[in-house]
Amino acid sequence: MPGPPPKNVIISGGTDGMGRATALERLARGDRVTVIGSSEVKGRALLDRAASPNLRFVRADLSSIAEVERVVAHISDSHDGIDALVLFANRVSPRRRETEDGLESTFALYYLSRYLLGHRLRPLLDAAPDPVIINVAGVGNTAGRIFWEDPQLTRRYGQVRAQLQAGRANDLLGVAFAGQTGSRVRYVLYHPGFTRSGTGDQQHPLVRGSIELLARFFARPVADAVRPIVGWIDRPPADPLSAIDRGKPVDPSLRTLDPGDAARLAAYTEELLRGR
Repeated sequence: MPGPPPKNVIISGGTDGMGRATALERLARGDRVTVIGSSEVKGRALLDRAASPNLRFVRADLSSIAEVERVVAHISDSHDGIDALVLFANRVSPRRRETEDGLESTFALYYLSRYLLGHRLRPLLDAAPDPVIINVAGVGNTAGRIFWEDPQLTRRYGQVRAQLQAGRANDLLGVAFAGQTGSRVRYVLYHPGFTRSGTGDQQHPLVRGSIELLARFFARPVADAVRPIVGWIDRPPADPLSAIDRGKPVDPSLRTLDPGDAARLAAYTEELLRGR
């Protein structure tokens, strides 16, 4: 009997860690995979490692709105439908940096790029028979909040504060997206927990060393962390929104999944994008 038909899978932040592992797993199943990443060197290394005609690499700085729109146009030109959009892209910034759009960089990359990719690619997702978006962040964690009075953290920036705010923004993004009518896309918020996926772009040697030491004893192997993602691409959950924290469903009444806050963030985001 023939196996299931290959799927079209788009992965942001797919040249490292869990994103890279997910790309390789899906390629092994015969899928057509497009990986988006900021490093040409890492992208080329992944292409060499996979040695598959089904893998495409798109280099882009997803903290730039124009770059996200360019990627969306590129994908739209080369796809009739998308079965899965998997969102990993993130980068820790010890100091506050502004993007070319005048936005705080963590907010722009970790949250806004995911908002734009999901919404702009929605028509292609809706064209697929069983579409899913998987947003890998920190759902279930209640630390941090949206700083409504200063979302761009112009006055009190800290890298942990920025990461937690963007994580809570992704929680609300899932709630708002799943609440849209007329879309067939299922949305999964997934927190894998502490994963042995490297230290990313951490520059401080003491912090990097501490993370590596902790990971050696306490972190989950990458293969274990991506296994649910690989499964959801094959069999998306039935509900419009699923929230999974380290293998356990998250109570939808959790304050970090408040529909009112989700609508407020969506309105702020649309206003932010207006005229850009």
